[in-house]
Amino acid sequence: MKTICCLAECFRSFTDHGFVLAALAIVTTELAVSAANVSPPKLNFLFIVVDDLRPELGCYGKDYIHSPNIDALAARGMVFNRAYCQQAVCSPSRTSVLTGVRPDTSKVWDLTTSFRKALPDVVTLGQQFMQHGYFVQGVGKIYHSGLNDPVSWSVPWVDPDAPQYALPESEASADKKNSSADEDGPDNKGADLKSYSLPPVQSGDSPTNSAVKEKSANAGTAKAPPIEPNSRGAIYECADVPDNFYRDGKTADIAVQDLTELSKQSKPFFLAVGFIRPHLPWVSPTKYWDLYDPEKIALAPNPFPPRGAPSYAISQNDGEVRAYKGIPPRGHVPSEIARKLKQAYFAGVSYSDACVGRVLDELDHLGLRTNTIIVLWGDHGWKLGEHDAWGKHTDVENDVNAPLILSVPGMKNAGAHTDALVEFVDIYPTLCALAGLPLPGHLEGTSFKPLLADPQHPWKTAAFSEYPRGTGKNHEPLMGYTMRTDRYRFTIWVNRNNHSQVDALEVYDHQNDPQENVNIARHPENAALVKELTQQWKNGWQVAKPPVAN
Repeated sequence: MKTICCLAECFRSFTDHGFVLAALAIVTTELAVSAANVSPPKLNFLFIVVDDLRPELGCYGKDYIHSPNIDALAARGMVFNRAYCQQAVCSPSRTSVLTGVRPDTSKVWDLTTSFRKALPDVVTLGQQFMQHGYFVQGVGKIYHSGLNDPVSWSVPWVDPDAPQYALPESEASADKKNSSADEDGPDNKGADLKSYSLPPVQSGDSPTNSAVKEKSANAGTAKAPPIEPNSRGAIYECADVPDNFYRDGKTADIAVQDLTELSKQSKPFFLAVGFIRPHLPWVSPTKYWDLYDPEKIALAPNPFPPRGAPSYAISQNDGEVRAYKGIPPRGHVPSEIARKLKQAYFAGVSYSDACVGRVLDELDHLGLRTNTIIVLWGDHGWKLGEHDAWGKHTDVENDVNAPLILSVPGMKNAGAHTDALVEFVDIYPTLCALAGLPLPGHLEGTSFKPLLADPQHPWKTAAFSEYPRGTGKNHEPLMGYTMRTDRYRFTIWVNRNNHSQVDALEVYDHQNDPQENVNIARHPENAALVKELTQQWKNGWQVAKPPVAN
């Protein structure tokens, strides 16, 4: 107003045309400077993680799966067909995303170790956004149960308390409720079963809780302790209850409330929402079971271990699923049970999809979709009878390949898919790049933002994952490092204390064997290929980065 009054005075006092033009130029310059000093509003972020989710969704070409809400998100985003976690179990995978480093750096290979032990000052994804003006909030399973990182949130993270089962007959018998088995299988030692199956976690729990204190010195390296079969409750439950009877429905309720509150504040937000299903036990309301006819469900086409692979590559990893009632304690799972298990898993996927839909619907209702970036990912895959196994805990494609969908308002290639090899450690730098935030120097991933503009852009030459095992033929603790290239999966099992000691090699040709059924590493005609892949693995992830990042 002051500038306008000055201009009016100029018109009254002077008739010189040149002076009037000069005065107009001054006003224009002031307005331009003022506009330049006003930054565009920052985009919000909705960060959704779904536990044990395979890339078996409608948007991944599996039209027998009912996932309309995730599919609708994919139609407004980009689907990454070949996204790989860094280790196929909850805590190591989530740690890699939330810290942006790989398991060998975080030293998190199990379910009880906090990354703060090895990296006390690392800046997490939540901290990075907080430090740059975002309000960061979390609900549901984000970090692994019991390993919340309080400094990663603007307000205490919350996890709803809910019954594990609706039906009394689903519960474990009273004398078996304290089995040594944990929520995710054989890697966690000494945890109380009941607290892990349904952790009544309070806001702000610290990684110094009892589960961490009870961690064995050899966790993640020693052979897993025996797990008593059928020591938990039912492996699945179909109950006629509302969605918010179970934990995921309550998580969706809280997320909807959070969005309402976040929409009222001036700060941009980063809201993390974590859903449990289809993690075991597969408990879902009846209406999601009714979407699937078990008689029409196809069983795994390869119910046998990979031929020529070391026995430990697949075996010893069914402890998680065998601990539940309703599945044989050992041996092959009969077809009629296998179909029921797959129905239960699929129902869990559709239940989780409905919960995701509730959150997305609220985002639309509040008018926030147009300025919110959405990322949805599954923390790892899961075997549903492939290789005659049920669960994760391996280096095979079924376990390390997981869904990843990214939606950015106004994106050029909405609805596109990309076959570029991306890794979960890439999520942290990608979200920072989309927000215009600086990248912390500790990151071990690469922003895949360029793929949003060009899904065919030349990208990484390999993606890297790993999984620890007990002991090999020389009774030494092993690490199975696996590398996925465009055509091959290469896995090398080495002494964890001396990587030069190789226990076994695996090579699978995805062009001719996409199910990874035959290990061709020992075939004499593949000697040169094995040598080439071994050298590529030794070169590491740094050399595999895309051209734009080298």
